[in-house]
Parts: sequence; structure tokens; C-alpha cells
Amino acid sequence: MAIYNDGPSLCPPLTDEMLGSAERKLGYKLPETYINALLEKNGGYLALDAFPTDRPTNYAPDHVSCSGLFGIGGDDGVDSVTRSQYLIGEWDYPDVGIVFWSEGHTAFMLDYAKCGPQGEPSVIYVDTDPELEVIPLAPSFSAFIAGLYEHDYDDEK
Repeated sequence: MAIYNDGPSLCPPLTDEMLGSAERKLGYKLPETYINALLEKNGGYLALDAFPTDRPTNYAPDHVSCSGLFGIGGDDGVDSVTRSQYLIGEWDYPDVGIVFWSEGHTAFMLDYAKCGPQGEPSVIYVDTDPELEVIPLAPSFSAFIAGLYEHDYDDEK
């Protein structure tokens, strides 16, 4: 099952060289499921764009919205000068890993704090408005992808 919508890729087609360079630059080994998603389409907007939460957020009472994944390489890659490490500093996200999607004061991150840079990171949601809130979402990126669903926003009207 494809996780992306029909929109364009955000980055050039992924190569082994790009992946190796990104992992060295970021200082972390990327999860296999993330790499496989980028091999399908190197970053883009998701078809399944919501993830359930067990508590309310600034976004919704029962979920958060993750619109896409940053790819690797190019101007929009997770390894570019305006992505993960820049966003951590710009928005005061916790410096625990890699920002794989961000929309200003909110971010989805691979959290390596417990597993180390070569381990299997968990996934967290970060909101810095009005103050820092970190919500654990999934124990792994594969569990995060498996938990995504298409939220019916028409039901909220």
C-alpha cells in the first residue's frame, strides 16, 4: 500500500550515496521503514495523514496531522540546511534526533534519546506553542506508519 498521495516527490530520486551522505551529516542511522518510504517517493505528501493521540493537543482532541515526510537531498531534504538541524534550533524543538516533518511550531521527530544514534528511534510529536509539549506517538517509525489513517474532516463540521 502506498503511503503517499499522487503529488510530486519533494526531492530527487534517492541513491545510496545520498542516503550515506545524509546519515553522516545528520549523525543518525535512519530507520529501514523510513528509507523504504523514501525509495517509493523521496519525500512528499501523505495519503494517510492523521495519527491518534491519547490526549488533546492544540491541533485536535484525539489526533495530530502529519501531512508529509521530508526526503533526502536537494533543498527540501531532511539533511538540507533549512530542515532538521535548522528547525531544531529555530523552533526550540528538543535536540533528540531528526525532524522528519514540520509545520512551524509543530514537528514530527525520530527520537534517538533512548536508543542512541544507531538504534531504532521512537516517534514523537512536538508543539512549541504556547510552551514546549512533547507527545510520544509510536515506539518505532514502522509503528507510526502503521498507525496513520485518513481523518474525515467533514465529520468535524
